[in-house]
Amino acid sequence: MKYLLLVYLDQELFDALPAEEYAEHMRACLRHADELKARGTLLASDKLEPPAQARTVRVRQGRTTVFDGPFAETKEVLAGYNLIEAGSLEEAVEIARSFPWARYGSMEVRPVADLDAERARLGA
Repeated sequence: MKYLLLVYLDQELFDALPAEEYAEHMRACLRHADELKARGTLLASDKLEPPAQARTVRVRQGRTTVFDGPFAETKEVLAGYNLIEAGSLEEAVEIARSFPWARYGSMEVRPVADLDAERARLGA
């Protein structure tokens, strides 16, 4: 089954991280990602640009509104994702634990729904 590991960072904790320590974590993270990819576990991953570069789009009653940055004001911001293949939710959680970013925010582990099954169910 596929799981999306959403990486959320607490901006205060992340900003306090010394540059060399960040570089060390990032190198380890990239090596780990390469290992997971080689095993066929990691299907895709990316780091997101800062929230200040984001736009939030909302359509209500045919009217579109675009906001600068993320819509919700939160302490933790979405910083990246990893799409993995795992045998269970517990295995996916263990993989999420192995990334360093949970120490500077959180990792949300969410099962990915089968869109092809939904397409078939709807006859689309």
